[in-house]
Amino acid sequence: MLALDHLTVIAPTLAEGVAHVRTCLDLDVPFGQRHSYMGSWNHLLQLGDGTYLEIVALDPEAAAPCRARWFGLDDQRLLRADWDAGRRLRGWVARTDAIDAVLATHGRIFGEKVALPWAEPSFDFAIPPDGSLPLDGAAPSLIDRRGKPRSMATIADLGARLESFALKHPDAAAISALYREIGITGGPEIRRGPALRYCARIGTPRGPRQLS
Repeated sequence: MLALDHLTVIAPTLAEGVAHVRTCLDLDVPFGQRHSYMGSWNHLLQLGDGTYLEIVALDPEAAAPCRARWFGLDDQRLLRADWDAGRRLRGWVARTDAIDAVLATHGRIFGEKVALPWAEPSFDFAIPPDGSLPLDGAAPSLIDRRGKPRSMATIADLGARLESFALKHPDAAAISALYREIGITGGPEIRRGPALRYCARIGTPRGPRQLS
């Protein structure tokens, strides 16, 4: 069983990501953390029911990791093209307690299990060898926290709540079938559309807003 863990705005720079979310939600999302093991950093925002929003970007001051970065961050040319095309809410992460079982049958989609952080691993993340998003982002990235739920205590709660989440895709039927096959719950509503695009409706203290 896979469940929605968090949404990801994947930005060319962290400043651009934060500015985009500010424009969409009228909220200033606080800094989260640096991932020295992946050469990335983020800002984080609670969305209710144990879910959250991550704004993630390549950390220009970090050393390059020993493998491809997650979320396609190494391909800055593609990332910039997606960003400029308005594909900014670029994907999501699903949590599982059985990442080995999922990868045994669907490793070609999700990639390989990587134990992180390198020195003292506390979770496992599935990353394709080239660091790209699974199915260009139509499938979620996978995280297995080894039985320890993500603490919300370190993530800012500014009153934002996820109300709905949708994915448009040219082959909506195939993506829906994949989601059923791997047992995804709480994922996006899948609709047919001309191109892959996510949109989330998020309630805020100033009313509902759209993030895409």
